[in-house]
Amino acid sequence: MSELREHRLKRLSMRSMRRGIKEMDIILSRYAELRLDGFDDATLDRYDALLSENDQDLYQWVSGQTPPPESLRDMILDISEVAFRR
Repeated sequence: MSELREHRLKRLSMRSMRRGIKEMDIILSRYAELRLDGFDDATLDRYDALLSENDQDLYQWVSGQTPPPESLRDMILDISEVAFRR
């Protein structure tokens, strides 16, 4: 049985807030708040996969300290833009 979109969005939002390090809690919860509703199913799949990545790696990618994997590059760049927008 497929997960209802409403439940999936809530689950992904919660996973975005409950990370291993506070910096990623802040970055990903803001990103989820601004972007999740507009994602199609394929993009939600990619975001779900991204949430399985290690927080230290995610932080280095988002902050530009190390390059992200090609499969996540576009989403990481979008997260960076949202996180460091002034």
